Amino acid sequence: MKSYSESYREAGVDITAGYKAVELMKQHVARTMTARAIGGLGGFGGLFELDTTGMTRPVLVSGTDGVGTKLKIAFLMDKHDTVGIDCVAMCVNDIITCGAKPLFFLDYIACGKNTPEKIAAIVAGVAEGCVQAGAALIGGETAEMPGFYPEDEYDLAGFAVGAVDKAKILDNTKMRPGDAVLALPSSGVHSNGFSLVRRVFHVDAAALGQYHDELSATLGETLLTPTKIYVKPVLALLEKVDVCAISHITGGGFYENIPRALAEGCGVKIEKKALRTPPIFPLIAGTGNIPERDMYNTFNMGVGMAVIVPAAQADEAVRVLRGAGEEAYIMGEVVQSEEKGVTLC
Repeated sequence: MKSYSESYREAGVDITAGYKAVELMKQHVARTMTARAIGGLGGFGGLFELDTTGMTRPVLVSGTDGVGTKLKIAFLMDKHDTVGIDCVAMCVNDIITCGAKPLFFLDYIACGKNTPEKIAAIVAGVAEGCVQAGAALIGGETAEMPGFYPEDEYDLAGFAVGAVDKAKILDNTKMRPGDAVLALPSSGVHSNGFSLVRRVFHVDAAALGQYHDELSATLGETLLTPTKIYVKPVLALLEKVDVCAISHITGGGFYENIPRALAEGCGVKIEKKALRTPPIFPLIAGTGNIPERDMYNTFNMGVGMAVIVPAAQADEAVRVLRGAGEEAYIMGEVVQSEEKGVTLC
């Protein structure tokens, strides 16, 4: 007998829609399967065989995050196949800062109404993010919650697990004044600061559809650009260069995130003129009359990751990263400081 409940459907939860969504997403999930992923969708838990080859003391590293109010942009544009990339990126970009290779990912979608095609589009984005990160999408959950979320809205979160040999965990103990600070360019606003963005532009469908010459795109297209995933370039870098520390520039911008990676007695000096800031950020600042300090304390300002390496290896690091597809560049240096601070000059 097939599972079906008319009473539950009348209460707003259609379990058959959930089954259809799973069938539609299977083709996307299949793209992410790696040699160590076991089984498929439908079990109570996702299975993954841990390969510790080459590791003396393997350490698991986990990260969890969501997409935040950037989802409001997706709702207004009725475009749902990229926010899943953001969700994966926010998790895997965090765990790679420890030197860990992402292994698998699980997502959680809570919605007011389960529209199978929409859910499948969301998962298609999650799968694309997993492919970019080299991680398997081994499970997830879709919760239909009528009365809690509006019918046309949803929330999206997830978590990733990676592994690294304990001896290779990045712990900043080798950091010294004079070390170089590299910038890995962002693809735009990524997935932070959207409450401020929405206030600045009074976001509605009309505002999102407006074309801006400086952006060479509509505002909506620019804002919905997915967060860049840095896993593969950073893994390539870790094999070639003695990386001291990595900072993922997310909510809190430069002032909050870079200090999290600094050693005691160290600060950083960033040359503003070296930064390659996409035009969306001056547009936000000008439209909203946002002070420079607030911009650098809210947004990534064109830098998705800051990587600290010995000065003698800076040129090699840039070469390796560019060979992996990242147009990295030197944006500053580590300086002696009593506080783990950031100086923009």
